Amino acid sequence: MIVCVCKRVSDRDIARHASAGMDFDDIQFELGIATQCGRCEDCARDVVERHRTAAAHHAHPQPALPLPSYRAIPIMLAAA
Repeated sequence: MIVCVCKRVSDRDIARHASAGMDFDDIQFELGIATQCGRCEDCARDVVERHRTAAAHHAHPQPALPLPSYRAIPIMLAAA
């Protein structure tokens, strides 16, 4: 759907930039959203927040369990 009618920017355009890690100010500068009439700002901010949160969740998966440390184990050889 078109979020910014003045600049003809869709929610997909905004989502793509937000998923790349850009914040609202960066996206506003890049796409020109909310720079003319300003009516789209709330909706655009919602789209940015939704997609930045999703991107952050996918970018930081749960940490892997630590691998066990392997230490040299002395081996006692039987006397021949």
